[in-house]
Amino acid sequence: MNCAAGAMHAGAGRYDVVMAENGRHRCLTDIRVRYAECDPMGVAHHTAYPVWFEIGRTELLRTSGDTYARLEQDGVLLVVVKLEVNYKRPARYDDLLQLETTLESCGHVKITHTYELRRDAEVLATAKTVLACVDRDGTPREVPASIQHP
Repeated sequence: MNCAAGAMHAGAGRYDVVMAENGRHRCLTDIRVRYAECDPMGVAHHTAYPVWFEIGRTELLRTSGDTYARLEQDGVLLVVVKLEVNYKRPARYDDLLQLETTLESCGHVKITHTYELRRDAEVLATAKTVLACVDRDGTPREVPASIQHP
């Protein structure tokens, strides 16, 4: 299912949401590697990847009908408590990449996502994040029903 087209974020392009065979929600997001994200040799710096993963999470949430902005207005914050990245091949300036973001699990307080970043069929990186749901004081709170998926 095509959810939207056009630029949503600098460096991000269209995205599609699909239901994986295992029932998990996932979102496919196009990412264009920008000049500012690269070292002098034109290779994307390792610090750009977590930003791209955040784009993927944001678009996945948007496909569920919610936004981070609305959650924050309601005092719901999602903080990264764990990030694992496996870099396999370099991304380069002006590459068009496809990021697959998958909601792996949603518990009482924590949400786990996995990521696969590709250039065509070549896997450049895989990653996993764990987010904790907290209030404005940093106290753990229940993940809102509006963003929990079956």
